[in-house]
Amino acid sequence: MGYVYALIAAILFGANGSLAKVVLEAGITPAQLTFVRVLTVALIAGVWLLATDRAAFRIGWRQLGIMAVLGVVGIALLQWSYAVALTMLPVGLTLLLEYLAVVAVAVIARVVFREQVKPRLWLAIALVLVGLALVAQIGRGDVSLIGVLFALGAAASLTVYFIVGERQVSASSPLVVAFWAMGFAALFWALFSGWWQLDPALLQSQVSLGGALDAVVLPVWIPLAVTAIAGTFAPFLFSFLALKHLTATAAGITSSAEVLFAFAVAWLWLGEALDLAQLLGVAIVTAGIVLAQTARVSKITDPEPAAIALLPADRAAD
Repeated sequence: MGYVYALIAAILFGANGSLAKVVLEAGITPAQLTFVRVLTVALIAGVWLLATDRAAFRIGWRQLGIMAVLGVVGIALLQWSYAVALTMLPVGLTLLLEYLAVVAVAVIARVVFREQVKPRLWLAIALVLVGLALVAQIGRGDVSLIGVLFALGAAASLTVYFIVGERQVSASSPLVVAFWAMGFAALFWALFSGWWQLDPALLQSQVSLGGALDAVVLPVWIPLAVTAIAGTFAPFLFSFLALKHLTATAAGITSSAEVLFAFAVAWLWLGEALDLAQLLGVAIVTAGIVLAQTARVSKITDPEPAAIALLPADRAAD
């Protein structure tokens, strides 16, 4: 079931990239979109827990700090940097850069946590770098450097999400982790998203879904609601469920399929096609990601060490 959950999350996340791009092009800012997405998850998870498990609202201060790290760094900044990158890069390339995180997870497992890794890790890193060079078509100058930097920022946040999230769901339920992490993400963006500047009239304005669905015109609030529920709450819940049953290694392999789904949907829907060299690059990067993930031999299940390493020194000493 862990693999099924991870695959469902990958499909939903992959398809959501194209829909999110439509919402952003309609005039919603990346920060506003991020706030709506994380607030929706926090509210749904909160109502669910209120009805089924009220004890979930009682957690210790140390775990609260860890959830804050996961929520702000691993989710709030992840969703925002990904949304900004989408405004400058194709959907597929954005996700490809973001999923450098799964390579970083394997490297951190070796360097920081002293986990044993197989020598194939270094081959995996080489494959990823070569593949990305082909996809980004380095030297042509038509890829936004700023967009690439934001996508790499998303990769850094996703690394935190995998490392901390893997340990948290081993100590709690996926829904509890989703509520607290998304709650902190929502609090963060409530301050910095500028949600109060969102014109209600914009939500009622009509937007075309573009590309192959250009004839489909809907009020902006409909694709916004779909990306918040089907593109955020559902895949994050399935992602946490996957981490409950699998190691981050196994979940990462399956989650990397999101890149392939995103390329496919963006091609069929938005017409974001790749040339032969770029398709070869996608295949090489995907192979590198799988190799990197299978390079991990074991994992650490203690929910605290990874997050404590990310906390300020005075909090980590508490």
